[in-house]
Amino acid sequence: MMGLTLRVMFALFMVGCVVGTGGGGSSGGEGSGGSGSDMPPGGDPQPDPTPTAERLYGVTVDDVAPLSTIVSSLQALPHRATTRIVFDEGQAPSAYASAVPAIHNVSGVMGELLDSMYVPNITTAAYLDRTSQYLAAFGNQVDIWEVGNEINGNWVDTNAGGTAEVVAKISGAFDLVKAAGGKTELTLYGCSDANQAHDMLTWATANVPDRMKTGLDYVLVSFYEGDCGVAAPDWPATFHALRAIFPTAKLGFGEVGAVDVNGNRITNPAIAGPYLERYYGMAVDEPGYIGGHFWWYYVEDMLPLPSTMYATLTSAIQ
Repeated sequence: MMGLTLRVMFALFMVGCVVGTGGGGSSGGEGSGGSGSDMPPGGDPQPDPTPTAERLYGVTVDDVAPLSTIVSSLQALPHRATTRIVFDEGQAPSAYASAVPAIHNVSGVMGELLDSMYVPNITTAAYLDRTSQYLAAFGNQVDIWEVGNEINGNWVDTNAGGTAEVVAKISGAFDLVKAAGGKTELTLYGCSDANQAHDMLTWATANVPDRMKTGLDYVLVSFYEGDCGVAAPDWPATFHALRAIFPTAKLGFGEVGAVDVNGNRITNPAIAGPYLERYYGMAVDEPGYIGGHFWWYYVEDMLPLPSTMYATLTSAIQ
């Protein structure tokens, strides 16, 4: 995740659950049904393109240093969370040798292979080697692999390889994860504040390979209202449009957070709290919608306990 100002600066410089038991309450994992329903009011059940109903209660940790605090806080949530661990640029899997199993003991894990800001900085070969290394280290402890983060952002395709290189990276990672028997997730950047070519629906239709359109397990949307520069879209209509592109993937939000127009985190719970409540409480009547949300600032906003924002999250996912 990066704010709009950082994206602009970066572009100028580059000219750049789930399955298991445990946790603090009833499982939100796959097959549990979560809190969602496939029954529309007064009608017959809608066909779900996924085998089972599912709800993901996602949070993001971009710093695993306060590990014991992260683990205890996840364990205390009312539903088993799915925790997206951001594997930082330049870090080998050994940097997460303690964090991944500890978090996996109390939560599902989604592994972000590389944040979008750093995708232009490495070659396709390096991106795929990174994928292979993390798969070898954590193949049994990462439940969902984020093979591409905000891949249609206008800062991601800024090196000489352009869009073709972005596609090679995400499709190659997808193939590696699938070959290893893992679940795959793709995060689209939902704010169309650059140009039509980078609009997520346009970009995905034109550039995501067909095998990914039908083979991805999850397609999630990153959206930060504060620094987007345009109004939030009609989310039910947007997810319906995504369903047409990705007919079998589970859909939801892959990143949300409260930021200002410069992309800076909003630290005031009186402002950030209602934003969290709005997104985690959002009802989207689309088959296969699983929520997710994956609040980016879990460590910064909610820890240490007790905190106002942790209480807000707990209430929002009851």
